Parts: sequence; structure tokens; C-alpha cells
Amino acid sequence: MSFPSSTARWMVSLVRAAYRFNTGRSASRKFRLRRLVSSSSSNQEAVEGADIITTVTADKQYSTILTDNMIGSGVHINAVGGDCPGKTELHRDILLRSDIFVEYPPQTRIEGEIQQLPADYPVKELWQVITGRIVGRDHPAQITLFDSVGFATEDFSALRYVRDKLAESGFFENLDLLADPDEPRDLFGMLLRAELVELHP
Repeated sequence: MSFPSSTARWMVSLVRAAYRFNTGRSASRKFRLRRLVSSSSSNQEAVEGADIITTVTADKQYSTILTDNMIGSGVHINAVGGDCPGKTELHRDILLRSDIFVEYPPQTRIEGEIQQLPADYPVKELWQVITGRIVGRDHPAQITLFDSVGFATEDFSALRYVRDKLAESGFFENLDLLADPDEPRDLFGMLLRAELVELHP
């Protein structure tokens, strides 16, 4: 499914607020520079009243970023950080209350949140929703969970789609993407420094 750019802008305009919580102080300081996102003092505060929750952690361990009592009815969760065996972000009870959507079940059962569940636990494949074979959300109170572990093919396909749409529009600028960073371990910092130079030449 694709949307015209005016529809996409309208959809983004519906976002009333965005909140974030980060356990790492240095990451929190970096993120404060982003104007559209407010900081929260706890993960509970960050998700309170949210319609969409996205978890993206860097720990390589079983973690409980969200517990069942934090998730109300009708919420959609993008669980992106659980991307290797032994690494999870959500309490198992959240999974049991959710309709779970995955990219590729065999890989997600090893690397995703559903590694906490029995191997035959029912999940739905994202491609089936995209192609209209199954419905993504049945009712407003339903909790949906996208357990993403990521695929290079998926990234490539999305980038190719965006590139083709931009080429049709003429609204693009060719950029040199070969980085020569002053600090290779701090690419985010390099972008922030470049942004500051643009704002204050």
C-alpha cells in the first residue's frame, strides 16, 4: 500500500506527542537535541496513554523494558530491539495478550520476542497483511505487536521503493554517502555536528 505525500504528511500530523525513555545517560543527552520528542523520567511515564509504542534497546540480554501492566487495550507495539538469541524487551505476558505479526517466523522464533513462547505459538506474517490476505487489526481494543528482527532484503526493498518514488517526483538531491568520519564510533555525533554547522554557519 502506498500513500500520496499529502496523505503521509496528514498521517504524521496526527501524532500529538512523542515521548522517549533511555536508560543510558549519554544517549539521553544526545536525544534531547531532537525538538519533537519529549524526555520521560521512566519507561512507565513514556508509554502512559500511548497508542503506539516502539522499543529499540541495545542490550544483548533478556530485559524487561515493558511489563504487562503498562500496556492498555488498543495499543500497537513495535518491538525492534530483540534481534538475537537471548535478547528480549517485553514481558512474556504482553505477548500472550497480543496478536503477533512477524517478518519471517523461523528467524523470529530464534531472535525475536517470541523466543519466549512455545515453537508452535501462532503468529501472523507481515506480508499477509500488506497484500490484504489477512486483516491487521480486527477491533479497536486489540493489542497488536510487530516483532521485528530485521532483514537486509526488507531494508533494500524499502529503500528501492523510496528511491523510485523520489525519482518520479523530482524532489531529491544527490548526496555523497561515502563517510569519512572524524570519529568512526560516533556517527550520530558526526551528524549532529554537521547539523549545527548548517544552523550556525
